Amino acid sequence: MGRTAWGFWPGVIVSTAFLYGSLALFTSILHNVFLLYYVETFVSVYKIDKISFWVGETVFLLWNSFNDPLFGWLSDRSLLSSPQSGSHVTPPEVVLKRLKALSISGPLFALSFLAFWVAWARPGLQFLLCLCLYDGFLTMVDLHHSALLADLAVFAADRTRLNIHCSVFSALGSFSVFLSYLFWDKEDLYSFRLFCVSLALFSIIGFFVVSRLLKTRFQKEVRSKENEALKELSVGHAPHTHPDKPVTVGQYLKQLSKHKNFMWFVSMNLIQVFHCHFNNNFFPLFLEHLLSDNISASAGSILLGISYIAPHLNNLYFLTLCQRHGVYQVIRWLFMLKLGLSVAMLLAGVDHVFLLCIFIASNRVFTEGTCKLLKLVISDLVDEDYVVNRRQQATSALLFGMVALLTKPGQTFAPLIGTWLLCVYTGFDVFEREPAKASVMTLPDAASGAETPPLRLGCFYMLVFVPITCALLQLVVWSRFTLHGRKLQGIKNQRQGSQHGQLIDVKAI
Repeated sequence: MGRTAWGFWPGVIVSTAFLYGSLALFTSILHNVFLLYYVETFVSVYKIDKISFWVGETVFLLWNSFNDPLFGWLSDRSLLSSPQSGSHVTPPEVVLKRLKALSISGPLFALSFLAFWVAWARPGLQFLLCLCLYDGFLTMVDLHHSALLADLAVFAADRTRLNIHCSVFSALGSFSVFLSYLFWDKEDLYSFRLFCVSLALFSIIGFFVVSRLLKTRFQKEVRSKENEALKELSVGHAPHTHPDKPVTVGQYLKQLSKHKNFMWFVSMNLIQVFHCHFNNNFFPLFLEHLLSDNISASAGSILLGISYIAPHLNNLYFLTLCQRHGVYQVIRWLFMLKLGLSVAMLLAGVDHVFLLCIFIASNRVFTEGTCKLLKLVISDLVDEDYVVNRRQQATSALLFGMVALLTKPGQTFAPLIGTWLLCVYTGFDVFEREPAKASVMTLPDAASGAETPPLRLGCFYMLVFVPITCALLQLVVWSRFTLHGRKLQGIKNQRQGSQHGQLIDVKAI
């Protein structure tokens, strides 16, 4: 199918891509606020103790990791079964099933978001339940939305087009961060709670309406085709499948363990997830201890908002680079840029406020920008898995879930390692709210030659050494990833050839 099918229905494609991208808006307006304030709310407002915080994060680590492959398996297990066993799933049915799941899980995700901002149980218990409930529904939304990217398009240009719409709407959703700063007051959460209720209502309505519109549009186009054409879409007719052998969980995991590019990717992505959430969790801390004495509150609000909006807008440029040079090369350049900027900031020192502002914002912009491109790589891995293992149908949600199983621990490691590093470097314990007796960072700033408070200097070293370490590890791991260039094009041609005549109607919608 490729590009021709997209050009066949140009008016419909624009509308459908617009609707697909708008689903990212309803997620981002809530998730950005969650990432920025949930730790601060439980630590500073609800006064959660250290043991409860660590227990909650540990349980969350397990749930956060295993719910992705669990939901992915529940969603895609029928795609691994044979037609002879009773499962006869066509590509249109796969898309419709994902849209139905979004229409249900989206509103439930918005409701679970509200559970954080009102104290309704003991802090430790509420922390655990809220995290697990929220992440469960977020996983369902993210899995099905991400899987649609691989189900609706095969070639990079088509997937890039869908991703561009997601970036635009994600940027719009990041404006909630600007507004949240105006309502946030940890001494009185009443205004902030009303703000969160408004965001949740908007998201609930958006998920319900847009998923229904997409489902109606899709059903209308599919029903306009003759029954014979729909039969030809059957995944059981792919020429290289083995219809008499359904794949078990054990067999699937064994196949995945031999998928070398998958293993190298999740190793790199684990570090990336850690770095992204480290930036999110400690951004307010860096603003407070590195910049608050030198910039106004309004300037801090602008810097915070820019750091959330710019990654999505900048991603539009990154996606155009991906079309020219390939996503592998662009991601490699971003790792090198992250390393170079961090080393430059380390050499400049802690007293250059203007450079600190630029670095704090750019560090998050380029790190998040890399994360936005990774769905394209996972979609390519879906293609390789389909071709190498001779699938009857591409198991998009399941593969996205398996990636999350191995990378989501980075989300939990970020606040745990971050708070530990903060205590080690500065002697500051965020839970006890009193400096420890000893600190390893009590020396003057060598770059400036002036005495620097231990907490400020420790925050600075955390700010620069974490991205330096992450970038070095990622460059080494990413050099082993081979799914790019001619090999990637060959995989896409094989997948397209194996489903020739089957996917054109799906992609044209």
